[in-house]
Amino acid sequence: MDNQSLFYESGKRAVILFHAFTSTPKDVLGLGRALERADYTVYAPVFSGHGTGDLDDLLDYKIDDWMKDGEEAVTFLKSKGYEEIAVFGLSLGGVVATHLLLSEESIIGGGTFSAPVVTKYDTNVPDSFLPWYKNVKREEGYGPEELAGLMTKAEVQLKEMFADLTEHVAAMETEYASLSKKIFIAQGGKDELIKPDTARLFREALSQAEVSTQLYEEGQHVITTGSVGKELQTHVLTFLSSLDWNGGIK
Repeated sequence: MDNQSLFYESGKRAVILFHAFTSTPKDVLGLGRALERADYTVYAPVFSGHGTGDLDDLLDYKIDDWMKDGEEAVTFLKSKGYEEIAVFGLSLGGVVATHLLLSEESIIGGGTFSAPVVTKYDTNVPDSFLPWYKNVKREEGYGPEELAGLMTKAEVQLKEMFADLTEHVAAMETEYASLSKKIFIAQGGKDELIKPDTARLFREALSQAEVSTQLYEEGQHVITTGSVGKELQTHVLTFLSSLDWNGGIK
């Protein structure tokens, strides 16, 4: 297990938490601790290419790699004896969580936080990432010519990455109407990266699921931290208590 991953082994009910693009499980640290205090076992892995200190590492991976990371997280908990698992994710992590809700029988419920899980709206993530990437590389000492080359390469890689992400989400959208698990959708009203209306469209697409939705009017993109994060913890705990846990561990 990666040393940046979080694993709090507590009760018989297991929860996986996935972090956002460009980040690490620090996104979900507070939520993970709150769940641990409530006697849930919590696992929050690091996505491939993340947390290395080199932004170029992120660009070597695509959505299929992160889906595999999600599947391996389920396998990890199963290897520990957990047979019933809930899964949640922030942003990119929410896409991975949705994939698992659709594909893994052992996932009994879960949901998304500020996640780009519909294709109607483009995300602002690439537009946000590239200026940040440029500043980081400049601070690392790259000169103008080297920086121009890095930016060109990064822009191409990022475009391909998000095209693959959109294609994967489009495939998932065709399955939303068949999903009958309990789903929790959380969204910040002032999200600067994901259009808040995404939450409504996702909820409407889940026509067979029992859906709980929370809109945090003052919440920005990362709704897992700060005062909004405290509210989210309470709502996630309430949602988890509504799931049909049957012992969880053999």
